[in-house]
Amino acid sequence: MILLTPELRAQLIRNNVEAREADHIPVVKWFTPWARATWIITEMEPDGLCFGLCDLGQGTPELGYVSVEELESIRGPVGLRIERDLHWHPTKPLSAYTAAARRAGGYVEP
Repeated sequence: MILLTPELRAQLIRNNVEAREADHIPVVKWFTPWARATWIITEMEPDGLCFGLCDLGQGTPELGYVSVEELESIRGPVGLRIERDLHWHPTKPLSAYTAAARRAGGYVEP
């Protein structure tokens, strides 16, 4: 699965360039189908470094950076890869997702 379409990549870079400090509505959600890791991404540098809510499924979700290239290289059991949630439709700004995840100790919908 392609983690970023050209349109998603363009929106993430636009968010980074036009209003870096804004509380954006997330653009994409990635997850591991074999574990509880989830990334809710709002911005991206042109080199592929993304910013958003990073929850590795260990009870301590945090805002931070993750590399698209690194995520694309990860392989789980039987060759599973990180996936983009095609059915996810964000409705709130990143701060709402972050607050809900911190209260719950992991990613949840706010």
